[in-house]
Amino acid sequence: MTNAHDRCAAPGASRRDAIGRLLLPAAALLLPAGWAGPASATAARRLTPAQTEGPFYPLDLPDDTDADLLRQGATVYRRGQPCTVAGVVTDPTGAPLAGARVEIWQCDADGHYRHPGDGDRADPAFQSFGRVAVDAAGRYRFRTIRPVAYGSRTPHIHVKVRHGARTLLTTQLYVEGDPGNQRDFLWRGLRDPLDRAALTVHFRPVADGLQADFDIVVAA
Repeated sequence: MTNAHDRCAAPGASRRDAIGRLLLPAAALLLPAGWAGPASATAARRLTPAQTEGPFYPLDLPDDTDADLLRQGATVYRRGQPCTVAGVVTDPTGAPLAGARVEIWQCDADGHYRHPGDGDRADPAFQSFGRVAVDAAGRYRFRTIRPVAYGSRTPHIHVKVRHGARTLLTTQLYVEGDPGNQRDFLWRGLRDPLDRAALTVHFRPVADGLQADFDIVVAA
């Protein structure tokens, strides 16, 4: 049974509903296209997937461990395709990870690592390992060669991110479109297409060789 209060309230509620229906389309016109609410602005970025360190992390670091693997003092490495690998290191919110250090290591243009486990056959002119601290914006940059195949492995560069005494990430960077990827057990082990995309990088031609952009997201 409807009481007097309900009978009196109903007409007013109906009028408010009708006004609301008229105002909603107008309000929607004022919102940016694709706006999905405040949660979308703070959505966490996908973490860069981790991969194995492999057997050839340097036991003895070269005398020169800077970001230019093609030059050690007056010695210049002239084999392979020179390239720049650069990017930014951020946390999942997109904030630059101040104080982070990025390391890379890889084989020379003939597929040899500077490591006793690989027979110490690497060309000493190739620095083979480099490390650099990110800048205030989280940016890093290395000068090296486009990676080449090693044994049954597809071309890749090993990457490690450290922060203080902690290792935040160890992974590998692959070359987009290289035919060896489909045969490589670690690349194929990236079952999620988004994980493959995160580690498979386009090496595009630029004036001084090739350029590869590799942004890294780590949990601080």
